Amino acid sequence: MGRKSVPLPLTALTRRRLLGGMGAAAVAVGVLPRMAEAQSKVVNVYNWDTYIGETTLEDFTAETGIQVRYDLFASNDELFAKLRQGNPGYDVIFPSNDYVERMIVAGMLEKLDHGRIPNMQHIDPAFADPAFDPGRQYSMPYMWGTIGIGYRKSVASPASWGDILDSAEYSGRISLLNDTSIIQVALKYLGYSANSRSKKEIDEAADLLIRAKPHIKAFAPDTGQDLLLSGEVDLAMEWNGDILQVMEEDDDLSYLVPKEGGLLWEDTMCIPKDAPNPDNAHTFINYILTPQVHASIATFIKYACPNKTALQYIPEEDRENPAIYPPREVIERSEVSIYKGEEIESLYEQALTRVLAA
Repeated sequence: MGRKSVPLPLTALTRRRLLGGMGAAAVAVGVLPRMAEAQSKVVNVYNWDTYIGETTLEDFTAETGIQVRYDLFASNDELFAKLRQGNPGYDVIFPSNDYVERMIVAGMLEKLDHGRIPNMQHIDPAFADPAFDPGRQYSMPYMWGTIGIGYRKSVASPASWGDILDSAEYSGRISLLNDTSIIQVALKYLGYSANSRSKKEIDEAADLLIRAKPHIKAFAPDTGQDLLLSGEVDLAMEWNGDILQVMEEDDDLSYLVPKEGGLLWEDTMCIPKDAPNPDNAHTFINYILTPQVHASIATFIKYACPNKTALQYIPEEDRENPAIYPPREVIERSEVSIYKGEEIESLYEQALTRVLAA
C-alpha cells in the first residue's frame, strides 16, 4: 500500500481543524506516487484529516484488491490551489458544497458515470439534487452538518444569532469564526439570505458585526471549541462536529442552531479532471456509499450521514442527537452556502476584512 496516514482519534484533531504549518505538509510528503507508476490497482485519495473510518481503507483493499494511497489537506482553499494548476495524480477528492460548484465552473471535475455508482440509490432524497450540483453530475454526498452556537449551559441560554451579534449580555465571552461565514450568519439574523448577492445587504451585515466587535473576545480560526472548553468563552460560533468533540469532555457544554437558522455544509466525493484511475475512483465512491460502510464511517467520526439506508446501522444515540442530526425544521430554516461567482465572493471577503480591521 505504501505509506498511508492513519486516522487520528477524534480527541486529537477534528475534521475542520487545521493541521498547521509544516505539520500539514509533513503528513502528505511522499504519499502520492509518480504518475508514471503502474497504477492499475491503485486509487489515489485526497481527503480531510480524521475523516475516514478506522478500517475503511484496509477493508476496501481487502474487498476489491485496489490499494489506497492517501493524502491529507487542511482546507478547501488548499485543495483548490493544489488542483488549480493541474491534477498531480489524484483520483478521488472531498471538496465542500460551494467549492464543488467553484471547481465545476473552473472545469476541474470529471462528470460521474452514475451507472458505475449503483449505491447512489441509498442517498437521502434531501441530498439527491443540490443547488451546487444539480442532478449530482459531479459529486456524491459524504457527510453533512451545521454551523451554530456552542455554549456553556450553566451560564448561557442562547436562542438567536442576536445573542452573540446584537447583545451585550455575554460581552467578552463570545468567539466567532474567522471567515466569511460570520457575514452569512449576520445576514441570516437580519432576515436576508446567507447567499445574498446584494452589496447593500452584505455591507449591512458587516456593519452589524463591527458594532458587535467590542463584545467579541476572539475571532477564532476554527478553535472556538477549545476556548469554550477552557472557559475562556461561554458562547462560540462553530462547526457542529467540533462542538460535539468538546461536549464529550464537558457535560456543561451544548450546541444549537439559532431560531433564524444556520449554515448547512456538505462534504462530497468527486473525481478531478485527468484522474489516472477513473474506474477505481468510481469503485471507491460506490464502496463508501455502501450503507454499512457509510454508517461505520459516520459512527466513528461523529458526523451526519446523508445515506438513508445507512441510518439503520448508526447507533440510536447518534441518530437522536440534535447536534449531529438536527430536526427537519432546523434544516428547513438553514441554508447551504453556494458559490456566487468571483465578483460576489470578493464582496464577502472585503466585508470580512472590514470587520477584522475595525
